[in-house]
Amino acid sequence: MIPLAIPNIAGNEAKYLQECVETNFVSSVGPFVDRFEEMVAHASGSRHAVATTSGTTGLHAALTAVGVGSGDLVVLPSMTFIASANAISHCGALPWLFDIEVEGWTLDPVQVEAALREKTERRAEGVYHVETERRIAAIMPVHTLGSPANMLALTAIARKFDLPVVVDAAAALGSTCNGKKPGALGGDLSVFSFNGNKTVTAGGGGAVTGNDEALCARVRHLTTTAKVGADYTHDVVGFNYRMSNLEAAVGCAQMECLDTFVSAKRRIARRYDEALSEIYGVAPFPRAPWAESACWFSGVTLGPPATPDIEAVIASLVECGVGARPFWKPVHLQAPYASAPVEATPVTTSIWDRVLTLPCSTNLSEVDQKQVIAALRDILGASA
Repeated sequence: MIPLAIPNIAGNEAKYLQECVETNFVSSVGPFVDRFEEMVAHASGSRHAVATTSGTTGLHAALTAVGVGSGDLVVLPSMTFIASANAISHCGALPWLFDIEVEGWTLDPVQVEAALREKTERRAEGVYHVETERRIAAIMPVHTLGSPANMLALTAIARKFDLPVVVDAAAALGSTCNGKKPGALGGDLSVFSFNGNKTVTAGGGGAVTGNDEALCARVRHLTTTAKVGADYTHDVVGFNYRMSNLEAAVGCAQMECLDTFVSAKRRIARRYDEALSEIYGVAPFPRAPWAESACWFSGVTLGPPATPDIEAVIASLVECGVGARPFWKPVHLQAPYASAPVEATPVTTSIWDRVLTLPCSTNLSEVDQKQVIAALRDILGASA
């Protein structure tokens, strides 16, 4: 089976893990945690980084740090992995769900600005959603598939309505937007994931990055149980979201390969685009004009006008030894968020169940990729 996306463990992972064992630094403090944070901050274009146990816990801490709390609303694209919405819920808040742009499958700034202008009112305590009487506490763009959202437009909207911006940049390391790295795009905080299927992995873990020293210090305080001093005094309800030195050791070895891995991801994406986009009813993943994607996942959209049964296509690919999967079901169609306010989602609705993700591990060989391409062409009835 050619897997969908697996780690590429070919660097210094074993060496660094052995160093952890020999020095007995295996828990949530150690030199690799510090080094990992420095590497992530640099790679993201940020001044500061705080390592966390996962991207989701990083989002939770970041949202809490900017003031999201019980009863609030957070602007979020419906086309995202459910963890984005779950982090909002962990704050006691609720997502306000929006559509995406065709160009990059990221949060639509035109729709967001119109809704904020027409459906909210400014009060002494902030901007409120009139229908639900909930405070709008933040905007959370998502860098879908490692492609940055239109941050120039979104941060301008955020400034207009005095809203903080927390970015779900889970798979965006290595990307750029208008020539800038993802942590330098104007968001208050950006959150990255190092889950096993990400371009670089720590076996898990996440990181919150930002340029405001005080705000990042707040994130660190929250993620380390909000401890004050050495006498076990805690000033607020904090979280135990600390990355271990073991995870950070793997993360450091992976970060050393970031440029190589991102180049491989882009090369894989180009091959699929060139080989499959000529097939009738098949379209490549979008490439936003303002961004250079890190190409975390690769694949195609199928149809219209004649949309194949994507589950049948996936089953046929699996029979051919090719790991393939569908894409995220939008948040507004998920049971936990049935009561969340949602704007019209014509773009999301038109594409989400037509997305086919294809093998894109950074060590995917050209021979194996040709096998994937041949199998899909055969299943779709395209000539070789």
